[in-house]
Amino acid sequence: MLTKYRLEYTECDFKREVERTKTKNWLKSICAFANGIGGMLVFGIDDKTRQHVPLKDIQSDIEFITDCIKDRVSPVPDFVLAPDVDEYGNEILVLKVKGGLNTPYYLIENSNKTTFIRAGSSTVVADAPILHELILKGTNRTWDTLKSEYLAKDFSFTFLESLYYHKTGNRIEDNDYYSFGLITKDGFLTNAGVLFTDVCPLRQSRIFCTCWNGRTKAPSAVDALDDKEYSGNILQLLSAGEDFIKLHNQKIWYKTPTSRVENESFPTRAVHEAMVNALVHRDYGVLGSEIHIDIFDDRLEIQNPGGMYDGLPVQLQNLENVVSTRRNPVVADLMSRMNFMERRGSGFRKILQAVKTAPNFTENNIPVFRSSAYIFTVEIKNMNEGIDANDTINSENDTINDTLNAQNGENETLKGKNDTINAQNDTLNDTLNAQNGGNDTINAKNDTLNIRNERIKNENDRINTENDRIKTDNDRGDERIKTENDRINDKNDRINGENDRINDRINDGNDRIKLSDTENCIYTEIKQNVYITIPQLIKNTGFSEPTINRALKTLKTNGIITRVGSRKFGYWQVLPPKI
Repeated sequence: MLTKYRLEYTECDFKREVERTKTKNWLKSICAFANGIGGMLVFGIDDKTRQHVPLKDIQSDIEFITDCIKDRVSPVPDFVLAPDVDEYGNEILVLKVKGGLNTPYYLIENSNKTTFIRAGSSTVVADAPILHELILKGTNRTWDTLKSEYLAKDFSFTFLESLYYHKTGNRIEDNDYYSFGLITKDGFLTNAGVLFTDVCPLRQSRIFCTCWNGRTKAPSAVDALDDKEYSGNILQLLSAGEDFIKLHNQKIWYKTPTSRVENESFPTRAVHEAMVNALVHRDYGVLGSEIHIDIFDDRLEIQNPGGMYDGLPVQLQNLENVVSTRRNPVVADLMSRMNFMERRGSGFRKILQAVKTAPNFTENNIPVFRSSAYIFTVEIKNMNEGIDANDTINSENDTINDTLNAQNGENETLKGKNDTINAQNDTLNDTLNAQNGGNDTINAKNDTLNIRNERIKNENDRINTENDRIKTDNDRGDERIKTENDRINDKNDRINGENDRINDRINDGNDRIKLSDTENCIYTEIKQNVYITIPQLIKNTGFSEPTINRALKTLKTNGIITRVGSRKFGYWQVLPPKI
């Protein structure tokens, strides 16, 4: 049961009993849990021996604890208090306290208010910077969003604007400073804005860099090989810190038959992620603090003020799945816009990945992350520490040989497959040769068909020639027919002129001719086509032949139509009747 509680709660305290005269001993732990990530108090277990100590009256203890929390902890945290049993069946009392949102939580004693935090397995009084951070967290604010004492018009952002354009391809407009959270509406810089000015006035915005002689800071004949102190805005500090590490980032290199191989002591990608993490997530509210970069023979340490913002020590977390919480969200957002970092809490994973993918990686080189309430440290091991260059070359050669041997094995496999394919090809060739005998017979038949096709082609050529001759004759006939048609058209024009004259005479006459519907229909057909025949009239009008002959006789008798020419090649001459 206790093991279960330890798995569920990182912060856990054991108390022999509910002390009624020294309530501060356990009430301060409740304040510390509420100010942090939460925790649990177990009453009835000795803190030193972990042995069960029977509680005399659990129900009375529950009432006493509840009253004390309500009377002496302000504001009252969210807690659950209930009896339980340990793994041996012994009755205990468990108090579970949730991490609070209304920080800081104070312990009231003799009209004095004191707030506590957890430092490792101990409960300690929160100092001024921690208290200030708890106050900001309780009001849902962060240090970098606070208004500073500096007027924006007194500072410039030339370095930021230049780097922002280089990183994003966009220029920072005046309104962007407000939307980025760097300037307030009344023209003052926020704390985040101060960090990005060309001449940063914050004294705690500094980096101390030291390259030590050996593996510790212990005094020796030569304590340090190099040291630098940098101050300025956050972007300048990032560049200066990386340059210092790069200056002392020794490389082992060797040549292979085809290339030159370089192994860095500290992977550049891991260094960059660690530096960004230190500058973005550090606690800038601690006056007189700075980031420390310490390079030893066997490691690189980057240490910044301020532990994990959620209060949970990093060494107790799964580095592959750390929840992203930002102490300085405005700073983090602008750095993310310039692609210095992501917003997914992936910095730890990238550091681990950069180290694990280095060519000289071993399991002993896994980075180490440590944090307390006040300090965060990342330790990157020297990848080349204790490595003999010859051993590295031999190892590389062994790798190359293993690769070549594997390729040779694949070549042998391919050779076997090629032999199989050659055998199959031989069988296929034999089959094809057998088929070639049948192909000779087919070729002979094809020759016979080709001769027949040639004869057919010659006959087609003769027919085409005859067709060309016939076409020529047709063209000549068409020309004659066209001439005859032109003659007939001229004749028709004369006939039409004569008909027009006759029509005029009829129109001028006094006689009025009354035609029947049948006669009028036939007259209309003849007028539309003077060459129309009796069969065509039968077809067009639907009348019988006798009916048509009677109508034609009437039309002729009345002088409306007359037949000109023969029955076969003649035509009708018509006069429009006056109806």
